[in-house]
Amino acid sequence: MRILSGDLSKMFIVKGLEKILADKEVKRSHLAQLRKACETALEDIQEELKHEENEKSSNSTSAALPLPRNYSANVINAEKHYLPFELACQCSVPRVVVIALDCLQKLIAYGHLSGTSLDPHNPQRRLIDRVVATICACFTGTPTEESVQLQIIKALLTVVTSQHVEIHEGTLLLAVRTCYNIYLASKNLINQTTAKATLTQMLNVIFMRMENQAIEEEAAFPNQENNLEQAEVGETKLEAIEIVSSIVDDIVATAVNDASAEKEVEGDTQSEGGQSNGGAPPSIISVCSSSLPRVPSQDSVDTIGGTSSSGGDLEPIGTSNSFSHVLQKDAYLVFRSLCRLAMKPLPDGIPDPKSHELRSKLLSLQLLLSVVQNAGPVFREHPVFLSVVRQCLCVALSRDGASSVTEVAELSLALFLALLNNFKAQLKKQIEVFFREIFLNILENPGSTFDHHWLVMQALTRICADAQSVVDLYVNYDCDLSAANIFERLVNVLSKIAQGRHVVDLRTTPIQEKALRIKGLECLVTILKCMVEWSRELYVNPNAQSNIDAEKIKENHTDENESQNYVNGTMTTPKQFEAIKQQKEIWEQGIVLFNRKSRRGLQYLQSQKLLGEEAVDVARFLVTEERLDKTVVGDFLGEPDKFNKEVMYAYVDLLDFNEKDFVSALRHFLEGFRLPGEAQKIDRLMEKFAARYCECNSSLRLFASADAPYVLAYSIIMLTTDLHSPQVKNKMTKEQFIKNNRGINDSKDLPEEYLSQIYDEIAGNEIKMKAHASNALGNKVSKSAGTANEKKRRLLWNMEMEALSSTARQLMESVSHVHSPFTSATHSEHVRPMFKVAWTPFLASFSVGLQDCDDLEVSTLCLDGIRCAIRIACIFHMALERDAFIQALARFTLLTANSPITEIKTKNIDTIKTLITVAHTDGNYLGHSWLDILKCISQLELAQLIGTGVRPQFITGTPTTPTGISSSGNNLHLSDLPSVSINSLEPSVKESIGETISQSVVVAVDRIFTGSTRLDGNAIVDFVRALCQISLEELAHSTQPRMFSLQKIVEISYYNMGRIRLQWSRIWEVLGDHFNKVGTSSNENIAFFAVDSLRQLAMKFIEKGELANFRFQKDFLRPFEHIMKRNRSPTIRDMVVRCVTQMVHSQSDNIKSGWKNIFCVFLLAASDNDEAIVELAFQTINKIVTELYVTNMAAMIDSFQDCVKCLSEFACNPLFPDTNMEAIRLIRLCGRHVADQPALFRDGGAQLADDMVNSQLTSAVTNLGLIPEEERLWVRGWFPILFELSCIIGRCKLDVRTRALTVLFEMAKQYGSTFRSHWWKDLFKVIFRIFNQSKLPDQLSEKSDWLTTTCNHALYAMVDVITQYFDLIGSLLIDDFIAQLLWCVTQENEQLARSGVNCLENLVISNGPKLGDASWLRICGCVDDIFHLTLPDALLTWSPHSAPAETDSGVKDTQRLFNGLLVQCQVQLELIHTIDNIVFFPSTTRKEDADLLASAKSISASQRDLDLDQGMFQFMSTEHLLLMVDCLAKSHNFARQFNTNSTQRNVLWKAGFRGPVRPNLLKQETQSLACAMRILFRLYHDEGRQNEWGKVADKLTHLGKDALEYYVTLETESHRDAWSPLMLLFLWKINQLTDEKFKTHVSWWHQLLCELVSFELKPELRSLLRKIFLKVGQVFRVIAAAP
Repeated sequence: MRILSGDLSKMFIVKGLEKILADKEVKRSHLAQLRKACETALEDIQEELKHEENEKSSNSTSAALPLPRNYSANVINAEKHYLPFELACQCSVPRVVVIALDCLQKLIAYGHLSGTSLDPHNPQRRLIDRVVATICACFTGTPTEESVQLQIIKALLTVVTSQHVEIHEGTLLLAVRTCYNIYLASKNLINQTTAKATLTQMLNVIFMRMENQAIEEEAAFPNQENNLEQAEVGETKLEAIEIVSSIVDDIVATAVNDASAEKEVEGDTQSEGGQSNGGAPPSIISVCSSSLPRVPSQDSVDTIGGTSSSGGDLEPIGTSNSFSHVLQKDAYLVFRSLCRLAMKPLPDGIPDPKSHELRSKLLSLQLLLSVVQNAGPVFREHPVFLSVVRQCLCVALSRDGASSVTEVAELSLALFLALLNNFKAQLKKQIEVFFREIFLNILENPGSTFDHHWLVMQALTRICADAQSVVDLYVNYDCDLSAANIFERLVNVLSKIAQGRHVVDLRTTPIQEKALRIKGLECLVTILKCMVEWSRELYVNPNAQSNIDAEKIKENHTDENESQNYVNGTMTTPKQFEAIKQQKEIWEQGIVLFNRKSRRGLQYLQSQKLLGEEAVDVARFLVTEERLDKTVVGDFLGEPDKFNKEVMYAYVDLLDFNEKDFVSALRHFLEGFRLPGEAQKIDRLMEKFAARYCECNSSLRLFASADAPYVLAYSIIMLTTDLHSPQVKNKMTKEQFIKNNRGINDSKDLPEEYLSQIYDEIAGNEIKMKAHASNALGNKVSKSAGTANEKKRRLLWNMEMEALSSTARQLMESVSHVHSPFTSATHSEHVRPMFKVAWTPFLASFSVGLQDCDDLEVSTLCLDGIRCAIRIACIFHMALERDAFIQALARFTLLTANSPITEIKTKNIDTIKTLITVAHTDGNYLGHSWLDILKCISQLELAQLIGTGVRPQFITGTPTTPTGISSSGNNLHLSDLPSVSINSLEPSVKESIGETISQSVVVAVDRIFTGSTRLDGNAIVDFVRALCQISLEELAHSTQPRMFSLQKIVEISYYNMGRIRLQWSRIWEVLGDHFNKVGTSSNENIAFFAVDSLRQLAMKFIEKGELANFRFQKDFLRPFEHIMKRNRSPTIRDMVVRCVTQMVHSQSDNIKSGWKNIFCVFLLAASDNDEAIVELAFQTINKIVTELYVTNMAAMIDSFQDCVKCLSEFACNPLFPDTNMEAIRLIRLCGRHVADQPALFRDGGAQLADDMVNSQLTSAVTNLGLIPEEERLWVRGWFPILFELSCIIGRCKLDVRTRALTVLFEMAKQYGSTFRSHWWKDLFKVIFRIFNQSKLPDQLSEKSDWLTTTCNHALYAMVDVITQYFDLIGSLLIDDFIAQLLWCVTQENEQLARSGVNCLENLVISNGPKLGDASWLRICGCVDDIFHLTLPDALLTWSPHSAPAETDSGVKDTQRLFNGLLVQCQVQLELIHTIDNIVFFPSTTRKEDADLLASAKSISASQRDLDLDQGMFQFMSTEHLLLMVDCLAKSHNFARQFNTNSTQRNVLWKAGFRGPVRPNLLKQETQSLACAMRILFRLYHDEGRQNEWGKVADKLTHLGKDALEYYVTLETESHRDAWSPLMLLFLWKINQLTDEKFKTHVSWWHQLLCELVSFELKPELRSLLRKIFLKVGQVFRVIAAAP
């Protein structure tokens, strides 16, 4: 121990010693040693202080708080000063003891006493262990002063919680034991509360330190933590001091408050049981006082670390080596000790509430509950702790869970719940025992008290509230072949309680019975809610999902059965669990049959392939299966039949008696079955047992032969019966037993001591069957419930509970070392088999509750349960279960035809509301159960009509009153309501019926139909189908059909208009079938009613008008369209057209969305062959377009697209040409309406016509279904018109399509100024569809007509439109247009190909100044693509050998190839002219050639000035121009290659290519090079492009050299004549170069120019050549320059 210098040490040490010396008791002689020790210590301290004062540094520390011992460098060793305090603690003066304890507590709290050094008196322990022992020794039992007790508690709490002191193992247990004893012994409520709180705090610290230590070990940064600790060491220690002090102060303050609050109550309790607290409890440990002898008892805490009195040594094997840190061992020792205390049994009888045994048990259970509830990862996972939990805690709970003391049972149940939350994966078998032997037995035992029932029900309520626990119960027990059906049995027991069918104690009051019943219902409902919660992922809420999303979610869960759970790392699917459950059900059925008749059970199991037919298989089944009736097993084994004997022999051979004494072996043998009553059966069993025992223990040599154990076994059985049977009055003595067994060992006696031991063991422990799952204490019926005497009833109850506890404890001990794999359920699919097992008890409970009880709480719970059950059945598509619950719910509404309405009560109204709620929330899953729900709703409408007081004649008619119905209404059924007035009913019935018209019911019913929009695709079909069936039943009334369901059909048609077409088509399939059935009925009245209803509904809704964006009129008028489509009778079709025509003439102002159906009818009529139908329909649509569109366009705007589509169909009917042209005229008139009223198309709804939505051309703007306001004019107005015109072009004959094409482009030109840029893009996509028609097979004759007429016309028209609106659409459409031009150019039609090139020329020439660099680059790229695509490569490679055979088809193919090559040649030449025209303007080149020729002929003539800026040259960049030059060069090279290949030309000529003249490409060869040279020379003269002159010069040099080299090699005169204009141009351009440029280039060409002199040139060429040579002389100064 070290202390600080100065005032700090004086404050703790000196003052403490001075206070001790100042006490008058210290001055007595018997405390002389203490007095002397104090004085010596003071003297030593004073000298040390003086010495320290001399060496003290100038910097002084603050004395505000005492600092830890290692804070200062000037410290002194004062271990010798501990002796005075130790002596003070050992004295008998309380004041002195308090002073000493207080000083020690403060020294420890502030870190001045850590006790890490060894004890000088006992080097085997540390000083802190001595200090703790000294503190604990101050407690001497009950006589200990209360102040001393409190100070001991404070000191021990400081020791345990301080961060400066470490105590472990025995010392820690001593501290805990002392606080435990103070709690039991102290009479002071403050001290008791403080001790209890201190124990709780100690346990929290012990286990928290263990968990934190494990976390720190896992930390990966030890260095970083050390640095952090060093940096904050001072602050941490100061905080620790404050924490410890605050803990102690808070505990004491809390205890004082609690004691003052309970003082009055405790006063009465103390007066009643004062004697029990008057002496020291037997659990108090005497330390030093010889006057207080220690009296050991079962409550003594000194068993900590020792052996349990009930179970032997419970320390797990290898415990000392199982801990990674001493903190884990500390926690283990404390936890094990508490478990052992909890295991100690209470004394017989009713324990005193203040007895130490009961208080000890309650305290231990409370402390254990605190530990388990706050269990950390180490505690939950460490195998040693798990072993203690299994072997100690669970065994204790199995005893205490069925305790007759309510407080003990309550704590035990709370502990079990905590174990279930934290350890269920490790305690599978223990949980099964607890449920089976305690929970369920208490509930099933009729003698159980209400308190025990209530405790168990409360525990079950908490368990059932956890969905994970509920599902785990089913998966791990009901789906385990070796476990009990916990979930199924639990639901069955709760169902009995909820129904009130369980037998209760006579003391239970009706209020308590009702409370239990309600609690049972709560548990059942909670279980169902957990199952709903567990399966929520599969539930699709129609009110939160759109119907499309709902179907997607259902699809996503289609394969969920393939998901997996994990059982100790092994993957298990729900299907596997379900298979195990099915197998288990077969086993259980077989066991039931076996218990009734053994052979039937075995045959059943063998037929199911679960049990083998060999004797050993049956024997193994009898050994391992614990659910078999032991009596039946005994009788079966004792039967004399051969097979039974074989099974019996195999059964005994399966038992292992090795190294077992005889009695233990006999117990093991007899615990599996009950001995049969016949002596012969017993004889056979004992004979085999004796033989097997001798076989297993052959080395024992106790028995001479098997006869001895055979006789001894008989004798032991008789002894057991004699000693333990209540019928036997005179018990057998030991001497008699020994006498009876003399001479049995081969005429010799067994050792008398051996027989004496057997007698003692049997006397103390009866041989009986192994404890197994009991059913309400076996087959014994409890007598406590029927016993009138309270005292006897209580005694019997205690006996039953003791027997129950004993059985549970034995079973718990038997499974304490068993660890079974536990499955943590994760899959929603588990709920389905769970509900399959339990749905009948659920249904029975809720049905009985609704039937028998009118209590609002009961009915609410029952309805909630039914609603949850329906939800589960719906989610998992369990049709039978769903229908059962819904039918039960419908039955309790009393709305069915056979239910008396006079009994309608509040619960029935609530049932109606619940049924409506189910329809609203679970509509997606109801399937055909919609029929029951809608039937009730249909009947509810009748009740509502009566409740409103409507007179019978206004309820759709008054049928004849059925005979036998009383006017009083006592036997009145709902089907009789239309014939009865509200005033004729009883007041109570009138009131009940009146409740059906409440606002909540009316709104809820209406919400079912309005909410049908949220049903998924399948559910809405089921809903509509059921509603149609109810409607048929209503309409089938013999005298007056009802329209309720028919009206609802109309409503849901309106509500569901927004559904996708796939769903709506399925819905209308049912509705259309419904109207077809009603309309085609043999009953004319019904048929008339159906048609009239349809007409009236349609007219009614049309008259009421329709708001924008609504579409209900469309659905109501659709039957006309249906009839028009399906019925081919001219008369009927004419009638439909006339009906629609009449509707247009009479109700045109009110028709809104119905116009779509009207135009659909006309659309169908437009394609008819009957002239009258077509004429009538066209006259009507002519009226609409010419008149109604002028006056009522706003109301018809949504159907405008349908109108245009209808006109298009009229235009395409080939039988009526006049109508075709008139229809196109009306389409153009529609365009005028769009142009005149654009605002109408921008307002209102934004939906497209169905055909437009399906069009790929509009998918980009309609993929959301809604169109922005600024786009509506195009999508709803212009686009349908232009699109339908393109359709007419594609479908009709030449004259009609030509007219349509003309109208199309005229409208584009006339109204194009109002189009947006992207509208033009859509328009040209439509126009490009015209060219798609030309992609027909070649053998069709229409292709040529298409290419030469329609496509050619469209191509030039597109150029005109683009040119007219180039500023708006040029950059947007030029790429697409060029792509279309490329397609045209590549066609084999010469006219279309040349037109494509001409259109490109017109487009560029007309809009060249407006083109940007990107557009020029695209055009130049197009030119390059055309050159490449139209290059006739086959001219160089074709040969007769590669041509097809000389058949008709082969000749045609060759001719087609030649035609294509000719077209390509023409396109190449046309493209060369196009480039020349684009760059230099069409007339510029011709004028230049003429001037060159004239100038060459006249030496003195000069070239006239040409306007070279007329072309596009000035707008094209050098890069673009050079790209053109490259294209021209490629074309020139190809032509030159062909022209020089005389062999190939001859081959083609002979093959008939290009007629009688040998083919050549001279024009292409010369004109392409001439154009290229013009461009290069023009670039070379352009002063604005001086930066690019280098590149131009290079190209020009090489191009000129190549041309001259080729020219001088020409052999034929004709070929040179063709080159003459080109050479004339080249020489002239050379001569026009400046001197500097001329000098640069002529050096490259001079030699070749000289070569020209050797040829016979034309005069103009010779003239130009002469000028060049003269200029050479001048430039190179060979001759003098001209003056």
